[in-house]
Amino acid sequence: MDLHVHLTSNFTIDNLMEIAKKTKVQFGVMVNPGYGVNDDSSLKNYIEMLRPYPVYMGLQPMTPGWSKNFSPEMIAKLDYVLMDAQTIPAGNSYNDILRIWNFDTYIDDSDKFMQIYMTHILEVINNNEPLTTFGWPLFLPVCIARDYYTLWTEQRMQLIISALKKKNLNIEINDLAHTPHDRFINMAKEQGLKFTFGSDTRDQKAGRLDYCKYIAKKCNLKKSDFYFPIRIIKNT
Repeated sequence: MDLHVHLTSNFTIDNLMEIAKKTKVQFGVMVNPGYGVNDDSSLKNYIEMLRPYPVYMGLQPMTPGWSKNFSPEMIAKLDYVLMDAQTIPAGNSYNDILRIWNFDTYIDDSDKFMQIYMTHILEVINNNEPLTTFGWPLFLPVCIARDYYTLWTEQRMQLIISALKKKNLNIEINDLAHTPHDRFINMAKEQGLKFTFGSDTRDQKAGRLDYCKYIAKKCNLKKSDFYFPIRIIKNT
């Protein structure tokens, strides 16, 4: 299952269904609030557009506070909600809004950034808005990624895992970012957390999931270690 795919004007639901037919991968289609889905009416249109197809329907908010634009009843029509912590307000000493997936993300002090980042991660996890899955776990900006294994200490990883467990959230293994690594996955697995696969693609690479399959095999993940949306989908 690939539960993190986006559609575009050049990569349509029909393109995705062609891949699904060839690969037998079950897909979940995500949309970001603010990008064509801004309120109940547009969210309903999104859901109705996908309903005829054998796909799950997910929402990927980017900043806390997103749910005020939608009614609980409309959110409940989704199969899941995935959120990451990649958009960080005042993420450095210059008070820049950091979108840490961008190559030009500027970090002036790694230790200070990690403090801010951890606070933001825990805010995303612990807020009272609907959430199913924590996405892009342990991702670092390119400029400090060389220090990945130093910056992601055991203590920091455990704080994240404990927060996820308390909220009963599952963890995305992200094929695009190649995160998280095996140590984090094994720690989370030992503590009973479940996982999803996500390619986070919007093109023909949807469903490939090479990193996901590699790291799942390395960590000996079984079917029982994965989260499955409740709704039963029959492929056509």
